[in-house]
Amino acid sequence: MIELKQVSKTFGYGEKKVQALHPIDLTIKQGEVVGLLGFSGAGKSTLLRLINRLEVPSGGRILVEGKDITDLSESNLRLVRQRIGMIFQQFNLLSNRTALENVLFGIQVSGRAGADATDKALKALHLVGLADKTQAYPSQLSGGQKQRVAIARALAMEPGILLCDEATSALDPHTALSILRLLKSLQRERGMTLVVVTHDIKVASYLCDRAIVLEKGHVVDNIDMRMPQPVSLLGKFFFETAKGWTDETVLPQEDA
Repeated sequence: MIELKQVSKTFGYGEKKVQALHPIDLTIKQGEVVGLLGFSGAGKSTLLRLINRLEVPSGGRILVEGKDITDLSESNLRLVRQRIGMIFQQFNLLSNRTALENVLFGIQVSGRAGADATDKALKALHLVGLADKTQAYPSQLSGGQKQRVAIARALAMEPGILLCDEATSALDPHTALSILRLLKSLQRERGMTLVVVTHDIKVASYLCDRAIVLEKGHVVDNIDMRMPQPVSLLGKFFFETAKGWTDETVLPQEDA
């Protein structure tokens, strides 16, 4: 479904040059739920944004559903992105539009606004449990409801791939779990491929089939979440965190 071949990303030039991602190879199968796990600045969000070419790679090739999207024109990229939904930490809703209008806007921007656009938007809001909030504005919604509108906006595109960038980190634990349960249910129902950026091992443990651990732009672990056996110090730290910190917990050094 998704394949990265020696993909790297560098920002800036000269003395201000920053290697955000060192060359990595990564394959994600259709229907798989993969977590990108790591501390802030590890390269997780950069990697996620490369998958739908919101960032242009500095090297390597990116394939989505077997199609090389590395050098596609903007017009051809728009066609590819119709199959890729994205959910952000900060919801990114338009404050002057209702929930229904926000979902419709996503369809319109994609260039897929046909006669059935409103029906698609209403169906998506129903799927996320907001059939009674279609005319509510973001200011009238809770954080969890706003994120559900953002999910509906992505689902209305009927994506084969859903990218989630810290989608629950701005929410309280109760609301976060309700959103994760919704994502898990929708993924199973639709067979979508999910790629989830998180720094929370609980999110990866609950939602993901596999966790890719990143540290300073390098992949340092590739963990089967059904039988987790981390090999990196950072991977082991995350799983120690899941059990609860103690005075003996080994803290990875930032300069390690």
